[in-house]
Amino acid sequence: MLGKLKLQQPTREIVIPSNTAQSAPRFFQLRCAIAYGAPLGVNGVILPYLPVWLDGLAFTEFEIGIVLAAQLFLRVAAAPVAGLLADRMTERTLMLAWSGALSLLTAFAMFFTRDFWPVLIVVAVQAAVFAPYAPIVESIAVSGVRRWGFQYGSMRVWGSVGFVAVTLLVGELRGFWGFQAIPSAMAVGFLLTVGVAFAAPRLGRAVLRPDVDRTPQPSSLRRLDLHVLMIGASVAQAGHGMFYTFGTIHWQQIGFSNGSIGVLWSAAVVSEILVFFAAGWIARRVSPWTLMRIGCAVAVLRWTLFPMPLDFWGYLALQATHAFTFAFVHIGIQHRLVEAVREDQEASMQGAYVFYNGVFLALSTVLSGMLYRQFGLTSYVAMSVLALVGLAIIALAARLQPQRVASGG
Repeated sequence: MLGKLKLQQPTREIVIPSNTAQSAPRFFQLRCAIAYGAPLGVNGVILPYLPVWLDGLAFTEFEIGIVLAAQLFLRVAAAPVAGLLADRMTERTLMLAWSGALSLLTAFAMFFTRDFWPVLIVVAVQAAVFAPYAPIVESIAVSGVRRWGFQYGSMRVWGSVGFVAVTLLVGELRGFWGFQAIPSAMAVGFLLTVGVAFAAPRLGRAVLRPDVDRTPQPSSLRRLDLHVLMIGASVAQAGHGMFYTFGTIHWQQIGFSNGSIGVLWSAAVVSEILVFFAAGWIARRVSPWTLMRIGCAVAVLRWTLFPMPLDFWGYLALQATHAFTFAFVHIGIQHRLVEAVREDQEASMQGAYVFYNGVFLALSTVLSGMLYRQFGLTSYVAMSVLALVGLAIIALAARLQPQRVASGG
């Protein structure tokens, strides 16, 4: 059905599940694709429409900002902790079931909360309990890449497809039922995540066996080069912060219609999806380090050109570069983690990456607000600087990696 990605792994510790044979679970890629689609589909409701729901409750701009900031803080704080717990569980999908079920309860609570403090508490708890879901799905998928050579992009792409499909659907439902359609859509989405938790592949607890020279593999969580790499990728991705906040506002100000703006946003996601579909072919020909370097370099160009007086087609071309500025960097770091991270610490490392991503994106968003208010479009140059800094940090991570075969260097 889907092709396989061949990774040239160095001689290292062999990681095998304690309760499975060497063969992959049936329909592994299909089940992982569904597991990606459910949580990222929920994000297709939360990211664009949670502010709309808060505005429908007549919250002030300040109150909306407080709720969204609390949500972001709890999400980035909870993901690493949940990853550590998942790595110690006999089965990682148990964490998915708990995460989906508790999130579903918070969605039900949204029907009965109207005032600021109850809403703040419900949204914050929801962010904390739902935070582990996507990183754990990520850890299961990359375990399949490591053990059996499955294509990462062929599974991850369905998360992007789910995000787009749900965003468009909920937009239509909101036109019929108003902002009250948003909690209902979230409840349905969380219910699906509970069901998907039981459909996701079960891999059991990873057990480490020493390799032939009996040299133990050091803890991935203590490897400086991996943390520097995740920080570099996160800094580069944080360059999207100003665009996510002010991109639509700018296009409205220069007279683009709502339909044109929708096409521009869709172009970025479609380009991302196409790269994920081709990820297996790309990864066989381009190393993870080169993918990340290309992504950062294109990001420098993208944010440098964005303030220019471009027409619709110029911005459409820039939006297509999202395939590089996001997808290339994401695929590159995930394949690098496949090569370097011990499987029994995969969920922990994915949680750490979510933490770094959230922190730097939040800082970038705050910085964007300050700069954009003062300098307008020219402040996009700061996002180019972030991409350049991210590229430099990734280069540093490459120099810091252990230059020994047993360490993946």
